[in-house]
Amino acid sequence: MNQLEKNIVKWQKKPSLRRSDGVFIVEGIKMIRELPKERLLHLIVSDSFLKENRFHISDLLKYCTEEKKAGFLSVSDQDYGRLSDTKSPQGIMAVLKAYDYSAEDILKKEKGLFVFLENLQDPGNLGTILRSAEAAGADGVILNENCVDPYNPKVIRATMGSFFRMPFAVSADLVQLAKSFRKAGGQVLAAHLKGQKAYDEADYTVKTAILIGNESKGLSDALTNEASELVRIPMAGKVESLNAAMAASILMFEAMRQRRNSGYLTK
Repeated sequence: MNQLEKNIVKWQKKPSLRRSDGVFIVEGIKMIRELPKERLLHLIVSDSFLKENRFHISDLLKYCTEEKKAGFLSVSDQDYGRLSDTKSPQGIMAVLKAYDYSAEDILKKEKGLFVFLENLQDPGNLGTILRSAEAAGADGVILNENCVDPYNPKVIRATMGSFFRMPFAVSADLVQLAKSFRKAGGQVLAAHLKGQKAYDEADYTVKTAILIGNESKGLSDALTNEASELVRIPMAGKVESLNAAMAASILMFEAMRQRRNSGYLTK
């Protein structure tokens, strides 16, 4: 293995190394087609992929090999399998420069819609929330430091490309951020089992942050206390709670419905 290949193996497994090196990895032809070229550092393909699918990535090949704006590496199928994070590799991956969004910049948008995530652990949940956030016209997602790494390969795959378009940032103190958001005039709605008001009875046409907590424990008391209001999702049957990504999506799409009907859209 050359040094790049050794680094890829480490980046796939170690979030701390991805953070310190300021990179992340995406795999699969769909994600590769949607990646922003200006963030591309290296394109890596298997020999069989290059032979069978060269036409699918002709623009990226030109960007790497002719324009030389990013590195390019072709490896044997066996070596690619060692680099990949997936069980059935498609044969193409890219190393990209990490994003540098800040929570403060994201939250500047007037009447924006945001999602604050506390201690979310499932990569699929985070990826789905980022995808739903784009679809619902949200303006950003803020995570606390105990959430799953947003650059986790499983998170990125679950976004189906929304990762490249939905701003996100990690906050060192989500409780203080929610407090400041509320004091600045924003509304903080917590999805909570103790909510007295149904989620669709709240007004989402003002600047709003939606709080979503850990999959099993929900929101901490400290963050819950910063909410302007607790809202619940009425449910039939014996179901006690919903998947975090589903709950976040329901609230975000209610916000989109209200904003569309009132003539205001976030995007």
